Amino acid sequence: MRLTVVGCTGSMSGPYSAASAYLVQARGADSDTGQIRTWNVMMDLGPGSFGALWRYIDARKLDAVLFSHLHADHMGDVISLQVHRRWYPTGPLSPLLLAGPEGMMDRVRGIDGYAPDETYEKEFVPVQLADREPLQVGPLTITPYAANHTVPAFGFRVEGPSEGDPSSRVELAYTGDTDTCDSIQEMANGVSLLLSEAGFTRADTTRGIHLTGGRAAKIACEAGVESLVLTHIQPWTDPKIVIAEAREEWDGAISTAYAGATYSL
Repeated sequence: MRLTVVGCTGSMSGPYSAASAYLVQARGADSDTGQIRTWNVMMDLGPGSFGALWRYIDARKLDAVLFSHLHADHMGDVISLQVHRRWYPTGPLSPLLLAGPEGMMDRVRGIDGYAPDETYEKEFVPVQLADREPLQVGPLTITPYAANHTVPAFGFRVEGPSEGDPSSRVELAYTGDTDTCDSIQEMANGVSLLLSEAGFTRADTTRGIHLTGGRAAKIACEAGVESLVLTHIQPWTDPKIVIAEAREEWDGAISTAYAGATYSL
């Protein structure tokens, strides 16, 4: 299983990265052909990320897109995705699994400006996420965990085949946008890699919106993860501050995400 950071800037696209978008890939059998192939799943698709995705894969070969929540900085490029699938030069592409919280398709219509009766049935197969109800996409098992944010939101625990030994299974977790909560702590327990938002620093005192580097590191420490990657850092925030606050809570492997970073599990 491999994780690629397509976009990681917090709350908006930034000068060096698109907004939140993370590509998870794994090799596994195709149920239709029986052939082994690479499966491609996006966790979030923020502004600027669909174009950036083309650097890493043929965008026609996406298998699923999952939205952690419906704030625009995590799903605004869904319209670019929709246009690509509806108007591809050689003909419409097959409907794509699109999963997110309740109200997802209303949100898509709102961003797109289409009529309320637009179904997007030729582009998307919509699925409503539910707490701790797994989705299976090829060899990947993706389990949503309720997050602590200002709107209904989820983190994702992803289990898939090891890059080095496909017969063994590995796990990563992605917090989406959240503050500390029992559900996200449970989601992180024992994973190889925790991709955690750190949209706030200690100077931001409002709770129930974002983690800080320190709070993310505390989750990592208590969960016994192997490594922590901090993401969703605002373009006006110095990542060194976020790392320094994280180091106060945990002396494990900590880094910050950047566009193009790849992690093999």
